[in-house]
Amino acid sequence: MKRFYRSTRDKQLSGVLGGLSEMYGIDVSILRILTVLSGFFTGGIVWLIYLIAAAVMPTDKQLKG
Repeated sequence: MKRFYRSTRDKQLSGVLGGLSEMYGIDVSILRILTVLSGFFTGGIVWLIYLIAAAVMPTDKQLKG
């Protein structure tokens, strides 16, 4: 089972999108562009979700012990 985590290797701000890209095998640049664009169309709700995820998600180093 795949676990959702923040990446410590592929990060710009907190690693949330880097973890998503590693989990689903999607290019992280595409996820970053989609996150920025969708933030404008949703009134910033996506950015708020991103910040909450960054606060509660473990990093990949925390999961490995």
